[in-house]
Amino acid sequence: MKRIGVIALVACVAGALFLLASGFVKPARVLEVQSPDKNLTLRVTVDDSVRYSVMYRGKEIVASSAIGMTLDNIAIGPKALVKNVKRDKHKGKIVLPYGNYREIADVYEEMELEFSDWSLVLRAYDEGVAYRFKTRFDKPVKVIDEQAVFNVVKDPGVIYPETDVYTSWEVPYVEYPSLKGMPEQKRALTPVLFSYDSVRVVVAESDLMDYPGLYVQKRGGKIRGAWAQYPKETVMGSWGNFVSVVKEREPFIAQTTGTRAYPWRIIIASNDDRTLLSNDIVYKLATPTVLKDISWVKPGRAAWEWWHDAMVADAGIPSGMDNRNTALYNHYIDFAATSKLEYMMIDAGWSNIFDLSKVNPKVDIQAVINHGKSKGVGVFLWCVASTLVKDPDKYLGLMEQWGAVGIKVDFFDRDDQEAIRWFEVIAQAAARHKLMVDFHGCSKPTGLERTYPNIVNYEAVRGAECSKWDYTANPRHHLMFPFIRMIAGPLDYTPGSMRNASKAAFKPVDPGLPSTQGTRCHELAMYVVFDEPFAMFCDSPAEYRKYPDIMTYLSAVPVSFDDTRVLKARLGEYAVMAKRKGQDWFVGAMTDWDARSLHIDLSFLPKGKQFTAEVYTDGKNAGVEASQYDHKTMQVNSTTALDLSLAEGGGAVLYLRPVL
Repeated sequence: MKRIGVIALVACVAGALFLLASGFVKPARVLEVQSPDKNLTLRVTVDDSVRYSVMYRGKEIVASSAIGMTLDNIAIGPKALVKNVKRDKHKGKIVLPYGNYREIADVYEEMELEFSDWSLVLRAYDEGVAYRFKTRFDKPVKVIDEQAVFNVVKDPGVIYPETDVYTSWEVPYVEYPSLKGMPEQKRALTPVLFSYDSVRVVVAESDLMDYPGLYVQKRGGKIRGAWAQYPKETVMGSWGNFVSVVKEREPFIAQTTGTRAYPWRIIIASNDDRTLLSNDIVYKLATPTVLKDISWVKPGRAAWEWWHDAMVADAGIPSGMDNRNTALYNHYIDFAATSKLEYMMIDAGWSNIFDLSKVNPKVDIQAVINHGKSKGVGVFLWCVASTLVKDPDKYLGLMEQWGAVGIKVDFFDRDDQEAIRWFEVIAQAAARHKLMVDFHGCSKPTGLERTYPNIVNYEAVRGAECSKWDYTANPRHHLMFPFIRMIAGPLDYTPGSMRNASKAAFKPVDPGLPSTQGTRCHELAMYVVFDEPFAMFCDSPAEYRKYPDIMTYLSAVPVSFDDTRVLKARLGEYAVMAKRKGQDWFVGAMTDWDARSLHIDLSFLPKGKQFTAEVYTDGKNAGVEASQYDHKTMQVNSTTALDLSLAEGGGAVLYLRPVL
């Protein structure tokens, strides 16, 4: 019997070799690209299907995972035959219009696998690897579905920005100690992070245009891509009947041109949490700018009335939400000018929501904008997406005529294909009228701000507004999303609270004057640690005027920098970052609910040069009385080392100016 078995095995092997030699069975084709530092390898196998895997430092982190697309006229992936392979190694730089650096290295290895009428493009950077599909069809197509599997190996922990809907992006993070222990069907926004003992793996996307946004979902024990289907019927509803709500969806996710590139699917891996705070792969993969002149795009900081209910105790005039009028807005503009802020953000209430040309009779918007111009303060105006997309040139032309410099567009509340189109339509129209854009109530960024640099910010984060309603915007959360959500791009957290509370003392307040969780210095550090090209000062001018020493720092801290160094960081626990603008340096340190001492040296300073340091640290009892802080001025240089004592939910900031 054993002899018969051996003969049968030999016969099978011989038969298989004969079939291969005869061309009846095609051998699997295995191709790969490597990151410049050789730490990451993206491998693709082509036979009956197209599958990829990812290696990091010689170990597999994403096991063989099938990818493809199902169109109405063809299935991309199964039984594919590679017709041509093109390779490229790119080494260049991207000069940034604003951000955390003046320029960033753009170095990668690329491979394009060409099939009959579609291609698979693969790239490997030091920061991560990515793939995308490209098609070359003569006619429009419907994308029935996309197959994107992220078969992360073993059993990592999962940090999940979890959601059961396709309409919300300001979500808290849910932490699962193991992927196997996470229930089936759980869905999350991207980016999403998987955590091993020494390695973090992040799944993200870039260059999302004319296509629904990527979610991930656990199905069949694996992490798979998920997308909102195309809207078939929409009605106005939700908040005040000014949000476009989907009542019925089509049995496909997109209808689009036959010749195009689809979004990048990204896998990031790192054994150093610091790199997650400086990862620019989403931006690098995005389409370069299509705007020829962006000299008018100037990110900055803004006074803002909404968070604190427009209550200004020392204004000398009536304040509060019912008293938002020309005089009160002019008071905010005066505060912005005195505080060296570039902008005033006027939120909902200045106009009719459904017709932006119908201005609130309490507000002479032209007079307010003119007053701002006389003080060197530009004005942003709030509106809802559903109104703006009906006739963007009409409304944006009117705002341009008034002299506004930007818009805050709110309540998208979707990221299906139709809603994603709105982002580009609005960015294009705003650019025609030389208006900057702050997106709110929106899905996460995917690099569109590179294509249209007049997009100066996105919300898409559970921010300070939630302090009015619940306990989710807390120091633990503050040390989560910079390592995950911020990889996607800038965020509008709206920091600046001067009413600070410990975990025990905090209670949500709405309406009225809210407070925030964490110390005063924790809040100040947000202006360094968080990436916010358009940054709000969320609190009342009356509160800031109480602390002239703090305003020395807040009046100076910029939103765009020439260089960034991540000094220390651990996901969910602490972060210390140093950023330079010109010759000035700004250092921000934050901790979660654990008090800790962080030793930092200032070796990033130029050697042989003295600096004056304004140092703000938690007060002795800041763990209980969170508004307590200490401020001192000292001389430092590149050899100086400091031990920063951070209270529970604490922080510290340094403002360093060269001694002339």
